[in-house]
Amino acid sequence: MFGRLQRPAMPGWEVYAILAVLLLLIFFLYLMVRRTVTGFKEGIKESQRK
Repeated sequence: MFGRLQRPAMPGWEVYAILAVLLLLIFFLYLMVRRTVTGFKEGIKESQRK
């Protein structure tokens, strides 16, 4: 019954590689969004001071 599933030597390291790349992309996107949002807030503060 499980003969077909055990044919690959490694149980899908490609899946872990894809997951790692996705996590890195999400992390970088989060950093960029946070940086732009904080920069936007700082710009609003600066414009309100003048």
